Amino acid sequence: MKRNWWKESVVYQIYPRSFKDSNGDGIGDIKGIIEKLDYLKELGVNVLWLSPVFESPLDDNGYDISDYRKILNDYGTMEDYEELIAKAHERGLKILMDLVVNHTSDEHPWFIESRKSKENPYRDYYIWKYPKDGKEPNNWGATFGGSAWEYDNETGMYYLHCFSKKQPDLNWENEAVRNDVYDMMNWWCEKGIDGFRMDVISMISKDQSFPDGKVYGGLYGDGAPYYMNGHRIHEFLREMNREVLAKHDIMTVGETAGVTIEEAKMYAGEDADELNMVFQFEHVSIGDGPYGKWTTNRYDFMEYKKIMIKWQEELQGKAWNSLYLGNHDQPRSVSRFGDDSEEYREISAKMLATCIHMMQGTPYVYQGEEIGMTNAYFEDISMYKDIESLQYYEELTGAGLMEPEEMMECLKLRSRDNARTPMQWDDTVNGGFTEGTPWINVNSNYSRINVEHQIKEKDSIFQYYKELIQLRKENEVIVYGSFTAINREDEKIFAFKRELDEKKLLVLCNYSKEETAFKVPEEFTPEKGEVLISNYRVNEWKEEMILRPYEAIVLTFQTVL
Repeated sequence: MKRNWWKESVVYQIYPRSFKDSNGDGIGDIKGIIEKLDYLKELGVNVLWLSPVFESPLDDNGYDISDYRKILNDYGTMEDYEELIAKAHERGLKILMDLVVNHTSDEHPWFIESRKSKENPYRDYYIWKYPKDGKEPNNWGATFGGSAWEYDNETGMYYLHCFSKKQPDLNWENEAVRNDVYDMMNWWCEKGIDGFRMDVISMISKDQSFPDGKVYGGLYGDGAPYYMNGHRIHEFLREMNREVLAKHDIMTVGETAGVTIEEAKMYAGEDADELNMVFQFEHVSIGDGPYGKWTTNRYDFMEYKKIMIKWQEELQGKAWNSLYLGNHDQPRSVSRFGDDSEEYREISAKMLATCIHMMQGTPYVYQGEEIGMTNAYFEDISMYKDIESLQYYEELTGAGLMEPEEMMECLKLRSRDNARTPMQWDDTVNGGFTEGTPWINVNSNYSRINVEHQIKEKDSIFQYYKELIQLRKENEVIVYGSFTAINREDEKIFAFKRELDEKKLLVLCNYSKEETAFKVPEEFTPEKGEVLISNYRVNEWKEEMILRPYEAIVLTFQTVL
């Protein structure tokens, strides 16, 4: 297996709007991130992935970019960004830029020109179609609700937007579009960034016949089979690699919704000449219902374990995994996969971290995960800011498909705003995030869940994350060791081993709040091993283990030849 710095790294995702406000306007900014670089260095992460900080009307909180080479005033200036890169590099931290090139804002100069006339040089930068039988060109629904097509009176045609109507999709069939994107990417690489996280990159190749999609219970057809992992996607990414990525020592991770194992090997194979790794979404889609993520269903552990094992085993030696449970688009991981009650929040957060960080792949820590931040559980629709949450609330309740009370319960569990409440730094007003009025409410539990408390406590979640990350730096087996699942049919325990040369690890994670017995395989005997880390601070172990609620334990062995 090839050795690379990005395989050995731990990535920390920053949602800039909610991380740290330096000027009291209620909005996180780049100077706020600079203020906290020493905190991130202490945590031990290597790479900082920043969600977009570029010029934007903020219809989708920055994922609708109107100028790829300008910093949004809310976040600061280009000089601030350059200072961030320099000061991060001084501390051995790398910067991963969020690349959003499936679509732009409708306020981007390219689109402003494109919609002026059918003859405009920028017309084909976007996807325009004539009405079909007086209606939309097809029945596709947008990811944020409603139709994926918006009628434009100026030219009497529809443009495609797989997300918000203010996020028109770029036409990657147009070589001029691709060249402009590559030029922009090279420009950023020359500024000193260390890589790209590529937003919905699996969607840039569309089926050019634009057929109708199947209707599964909502109001619109599912266009995903026709705009995800399209037939030219690998051609486009190999071209991107030749024109940009191969010229720089950078890290790349693609957000690839709908990706299969076989496709992942093509995107991120050891010799694929495309990307370093991809994000897959199978495990965070467990429990989805007829209205997609809008459900109160709890995830199924056995399905979760099966999916995680599949991605570990089938990519092993062929492609590299991205390891994550939370990000800016997901609810808080401890609320979804663990137990955020007062009794079990800390212990289950540590268990989840143990399981993820001990697998083969690059771990991603979403801001606040390292202190066990929870879902916000907002009680009123007026407290939500996320375009997806608000549009689906209106669409599903308006169509009578859900009662408002039911939809509110779904939002409490699955809304993206759960991950976007401000970082909880201390127990002062607004959790130390801002001296002004925060752009979105701070989680009401900030007085007991915050960084200041966690740093002071010897056995906090933060300290546990530090230990996990340090162990990864000290033990090559955690990074490069093989993965083998154990006791696959156990309905409560996720168990696996890692092996590299003469070293072995046995990882046991109880995903339930019940005591559960586990017989340690004979190859792991007490006299040959020791405890590497445990969330209950166990120092010894037996051949018959009784794992307590949400207990995690990692045993390490040196093979005697």
